[in-house]
Amino acid sequence: MTTEANPNVAFTPERLTLAQEIIARYPAGKQKSALLPLLHLLQEQEGWTSPEGMNMVAGLLDIQPIEVYEVASFYTMYHLDPVGKHVIEYCRTGPCCLMGGEEVYDHLKQTLGIEAGQTTADGLFTVKEVECLAACGMGPVFQIREQYYMNLTNERVDEIIAELSK
Repeated sequence: MTTEANPNVAFTPERLTLAQEIIARYPAGKQKSALLPLLHLLQEQEGWTSPEGMNMVAGLLDIQPIEVYEVASFYTMYHLDPVGKHVIEYCRTGPCCLMGGEEVYDHLKQTLGIEAGQTTADGLFTVKEVECLAACGMGPVFQIREQYYMNLTNERVDEIIAELSK
């Protein structure tokens, strides 16, 4: 994890109210159940889940910071380092590879001029490898936010990058 973050991370007043509403959904002593939604709130606000932000979430939930780090580092949906505007998560498992995924992902990385885990110089794109996007019959697949892109070809990748670059 990088430590280049604002040490004074705090939710906006609106997000703090929402965070308190989320925490209140769970019985006393079970506030840790609100961890995933609070990490989503943090990432929506800050663009990533910084160590300082995770410490803030731990304080809100009255749990140890390591408990937050363990969860945030387990799920690929949480970004532990700053990311670009568009995070392209591509499936690197067997079914996608058998359907041409390696060639398509090599083309994606070559087009963007970056490797997995890197962000383009203009800050528009970050490429992340993930284990599975649960669309094995429609590979190669990648996901940007909640949008799936399936049956990818090099030409389709070029179209997507051009559209998102506007």
